[in-house]
Amino acid sequence: MSKFDTFAAVWFAACNLATFLAFGFDKWRAGRAGQRIPEFALALLGALGGWPGGWLAMKFFRHKTAKGTFQIKYALALIPCAVEVWAWWHWR
Repeated sequence: MSKFDTFAAVWFAACNLATFLAFGFDKWRAGRAGQRIPEFALALLGALGGWPGGWLAMKFFRHKTAKGTFQIKYALALIPCAVEVWAWWHWR
């Protein structure tokens, strides 16, 4: 495994974990009327490589699943995430 492959694997793992935890934290804060994580930040985490982690978090925490506008934003965040995975696979 090359250094680039190792970096990419660590990057995607960290992004997915951070995105999953961010969704969980936002769900927790929603129930306590606290400071929430902006939807833009959640979608950005997904776009940076954490899209699968965010999708799993939505299902696991049942968070942001009924809000259609966020669903569209998060679906669009799949595009840059998929391009990142494709680029990594293509240039490895």
